[in-house]
Amino acid sequence: MSSNLFRKLIDPKLPSAAVGLAGEGAGVVSLDRRRGQFAIKRAGYVPLPEGLLRPGFDEGNVPDTAELADTLGELVTSVGLSNRHRWSVALPEAATHTSVLTLESVPASRQEREEMLSWKAERAIGVPLDEMQVGRDELRPDSQGRPRYLVTATRLSVLAEYEEVFAALGWHAGLILPRHVGEAWWLLKDGGDARRPASRDSLLVSSHREGFTAVVVRGGEPLLVRNVACEAEDRGDELYRFLLFYRDRNLPPAAALGDVATALGHEPHVVSAPVASGETIERLLVAGHGLDPLEASAIISETLSSAPRLLAAADVQLALPTSELDFNQIAAPAGLAALAWA
Repeated sequence: MSSNLFRKLIDPKLPSAAVGLAGEGAGVVSLDRRRGQFAIKRAGYVPLPEGLLRPGFDEGNVPDTAELADTLGELVTSVGLSNRHRWSVALPEAATHTSVLTLESVPASRQEREEMLSWKAERAIGVPLDEMQVGRDELRPDSQGRPRYLVTATRLSVLAEYEEVFAALGWHAGLILPRHVGEAWWLLKDGGDARRPASRDSLLVSSHREGFTAVVVRGGEPLLVRNVACEAEDRGDELYRFLLFYRDRNLPPAAALGDVATALGHEPHVVSAPVASGETIERLLVAGHGLDPLEASAIISETLSSAPRLLAAADVQLALPTSELDFNQIAAPAGLAALAWA
C-alpha cells in the first residue's frame, strides 16, 4: 500500500493544470496565482455522449479509448492547452473508493501497522489488495487516541484504461485522484483558520450520475467520507440519512451508533469516536450535477436546525473569468491545479 497520498498534494512539482472526468462530462482548468487569489487562465467543459465514459469500480470504464482521447484532445485544443503534457487528473467518483479507517489500537511496529491497514482496506473495499492501487494518508487520532487513515483505491484494471487514454494524448498524469479530493481541497485549505470555531464543520457533496460522495471536513482534515450509489430521485433522502448519522454520533450509548447504522440500512464506512454536542455544518459546497445546492442546504437546515453557508467560487478565492463558467463543473480540476501552490 502506498503511504504518500497527501504527500503528493504538497509536491511543488505538481502542474498548474488539471482534467476532471465524470460520466456526464469532462472539464479542464489552467490556473495562475495572483494577489492571494487563484485566477483561471484557461478553462473548458464538454458534455460527454451517453456511454462514452461508464464510471464504475468493478468493471471497464472506457469502451472506446480512441473516441475518448479524441474528445479530450478537442477540448484542450479549444481552450488553447493542446501543447500542455503535464496534468493532474480527477477520476470519476464511481471509479474510486474512499474510506476513513480507524485502527482499534496503536500498532506496536511498522509491520503490524501495514498488516492492520491492509486487512482493514480489503475488508472495507471488498477487493484483494494486489488488484488495486491504494493511496493513504495518516490523519489525527480520534478522541480515544486511535490511529486514523484516509484511504483511496482504484482497481488496477480500471486505472490502466484511463492511462491508455492519457498515453494516446501524449499526457503525463503525475497525480490521479478521485474527483472529491480536488473539490474538498477548497474546504481543506481553510481548515487552519483560527477565526473559525472548532465546532463548525464543512460539508462537500460531490454529486454525479451514479450517486454522490459526502465529505465532512474538520480542522483541515476529512472527518467522515461516505460513497453513496443511488438513483437521482433518491439523493435527497440519502443525504438526509447521512446527516442523521452525522448528527446522532454524539449519543453516548454504544447502542446509539448501532441504531444509526440500522437506519442507514448498512454498516457505515466510518465509525469514529462520538463528537461533542453542538457541532454542525457551517459551510456547504455542492459540486457536480444531480443535486440542487438549495435543496441540499434545506435538508441540512431541517436535519441540523442550522443553515449552512453555500459556497461559491468567490468564497474560496477562485476568480472566474466569466459568469458562464460553472464552478460546480470545474471545482475538481481547479482544486487539483491549485495544488501547484499548496
